[in-house]
Amino acid sequence: MRSFTALLNPISGRRASRTLWEPVAALLTEAGVSVTTEETRSRTHAIELAAEAAGRGDVVVAVGGDGLVRDVATGVVPGGGTMAILPAGRGNDLARALGLPADLPGHAALPGLARLLLDGPTRIIDVLEVDGVIVPGNVYAGVDSRANQIINRYRRMPALLLYRLSGVLAIATWHAPTFTVTIDGVARRVSANSVVIANSGAYGHGLRIVPVAVLDDGLLDVMVVRAETPKVAIGRFMTEAKKGTHIHRPEVDLSTATTVTIDADRPVPLYADGDEVCTSLPATVRLLPGALKLIAPR
Repeated sequence: MRSFTALLNPISGRRASRTLWEPVAALLTEAGVSVTTEETRSRTHAIELAAEAAGRGDVVVAVGGDGLVRDVATGVVPGGGTMAILPAGRGNDLARALGLPADLPGHAALPGLARLLLDGPTRIIDVLEVDGVIVPGNVYAGVDSRANQIINRYRRMPALLLYRLSGVLAIATWHAPTFTVTIDGVARRVSANSVVIANSGAYGHGLRIVPVAVLDDGLLDVMVVRAETPKVAIGRFMTEAKKGTHIHRPEVDLSTATTVTIDADRPVPLYADGDEVCTSLPATVRLLPGALKLIAPR
């Protein structure tokens, strides 16, 4: 029988994590399983708690958004542990890609969530690794990472409004750098608005930014958006990204790889699943195939 340690981000989704977890934990306890609940204080604290719980053999449940999922995965993967996700953040994009509810469910959904944790299937997916951080979703640099900086600065604003306004604000002050993108040893210099290294291919509260990406295909997908269009076209690009049709635009290049190094001719933030993970470029992103076990629908 499974046992669980839940890690709660106390600020995720306007403090929705405890509201979601407590009734699920009660259902698990009624089923006779061991349940431990911990609130995280920082990224480092979350990673440490996840590693300790996985070392005890517990399923580590990330009750929060994509950032907490990334931190729990960073703690779980080295020891070969198992994790689960109860989405309680702003974007919840990995949960959406896995077929989990992407918004805080009503009371009627809670028994189903508890049942999934108790006896749901275990799925094995690839992850990315950058600068010691395990990334289940995506790594990105450019106008989208600049927008992510804005999102993290204004956490009190409603999520959907914030995600849309952040793109407008980022575009208004954006000047495309020249990136050097080295894909499996082959270097390319390109003036670009964005470089995305995708595993899930989903971010930004539902954007299908790299719709061809697959979580368990043993490849990472690289999207380079060349800076060949005016700023107003970036807004149209993001609108098309809701459906994934932007990848047919002429300025979009797609390729696959197992290792990618990103550098730029000026400072550009590098983000992974909602947070900055590297303070300066260059940075190397590596694929770790089949490295993460998690409970999720098949």
